[in-house]
Amino acid sequence: METDGYRQSDNVEDRRGSSFAGGSSGGVGMGTGGGLGIGAIIVIFLIAHFTGIDPRVLMGGAEAINNMRNGGQVQQNAYQQDQPAPTQANTNEADPMKRFVSIVLAQTEDVWTKILPEQENVQYTRPRLVLFSGSTPSGCGQAQTAMGPFYCPIDRKVYLDMSFFNDMKQRYGGGGDFAYAYVIAHEVGHHVQNLLGILPKVQQMQENAPSEAVANGYSVKLELMADCLAGVWANNANQQFKLLDPGDVEKALATAQAIGDDRLQQQARGYVVPDSFTHGSAAQRQQWLTTGLKTGQVDSCNTFKQQ
Repeated sequence: METDGYRQSDNVEDRRGSSFAGGSSGGVGMGTGGGLGIGAIIVIFLIAHFTGIDPRVLMGGAEAINNMRNGGQVQQNAYQQDQPAPTQANTNEADPMKRFVSIVLAQTEDVWTKILPEQENVQYTRPRLVLFSGSTPSGCGQAQTAMGPFYCPIDRKVYLDMSFFNDMKQRYGGGGDFAYAYVIAHEVGHHVQNLLGILPKVQQMQENAPSEAVANGYSVKLELMADCLAGVWANNANQQFKLLDPGDVEKALATAQAIGDDRLQQQARGYVVPDSFTHGSAAQRQQWLTTGLKTGQVDSCNTFKQQ
């Protein structure tokens, strides 16, 4: 993946080594009466269903939506008005991975600023991407490394501990620049869903779902759409920046396959429970990423119209 010579985003908030890291959650409380933060709910869910750390949380945006109950979304503006100033722990020049992340985020900004108004008549507002180590407060509760990258719709930020990229290589059989870009683009895809009004609609659908299996099904559709939107970004970014090298798409597809719910459940506990899927099977994730890559069109990603 070509990144040399491209601009870096100003919307990277580096909290590594800062007073943010490891602090108590400063995010907006979820639910009534304070309640558990979103991070705690996710961790409890994973412990209940898997042994050890569940790598299903690679694309963790769905968990934030599943647990955003009792009006959490409407608190967004209040939280955004009282954000602490970012702390820059390292210069991008001395930190190649931060530089890479900043370039990928800039390319998502440039592509979506162009194509979202063109394709959907919606103006694109740029999310911030928070780099952290260990844990940090977010609008959706305490962000923790074990949760994997995720998008919080309340503060409109993507949270990423870059040690996850090492896990991709060592534990999930993925890796490579475009695979890492796919992870970022997927989370930015959740931001696009938020701008399109899809996230609050899915939240309402999940709250009214007759069973956990049905609610999980909505989560799968949400995540597969984000995979497709990552493909839409890559299609248009390649036209604009010529960023793809031979083998890049194959690496991203291999990553999508490796993080399918069926693959990860089989690895974690030796059997598969489709009703508990929240992100989609390996085949589904590859299918929808491929759809976005081929079409470059947001409308091709409507997983809620697909059976």
